[in-house]
Amino acid sequence: MSGYNWYVVQAKPGQTARAQQELENQGFDLFVPWISIEKIKRGKRVTEEEPLFPGYLFIWLSEMDSNWRPIRSTRGVARVITFGNKPAVVPGAVIEALRSKLRSDKEPEQVLKSQQKIEIAEGPFKGLNAVFVQYDGEQRAFVLLELLGKWQRLSMDLGSIRG
Repeated sequence: MSGYNWYVVQAKPGQTARAQQELENQGFDLFVPWISIEKIKRGKRVTEEEPLFPGYLFIWLSEMDSNWRPIRSTRGVARVITFGNKPAVVPGAVIEALRSKLRSDKEPEQVLKSQQKIEIAEGPFKGLNAVFVQYDGEQRAFVLLELLGKWQRLSMDLGSIRG
């Protein structure tokens, strides 16, 4: 489709998902990169979906053939980003790179369960076996390691253990 490009639409604060839904209902082709974020809420580890660029959506349009008028009056949409009087064009290669990166990041991450046997992959205890106890924040875990005939509780970086 010659003449079509990716443009940027700014959503109203906190209404990225609403703007996406409303524009898709009108038949527009959109790309909104969403990522999974791990957070600690009320002491529990939860995964939430958040937009990679909060408040911004990418829309596939033709400057000549597409009807731009309904975009501005769509619920959740603040405006189309422009430079001067021209809508801001996002190169297709940037969108493809984002899509490719998001696809590669979707590989499953290890989820550890209490009392699961693990191996320490890095650091001074590399190669030793341990027992996973619980998560200690977003990037660390408590493990039990047997040293000199006693079980020691250690906090370790999640990247240094293997399930």
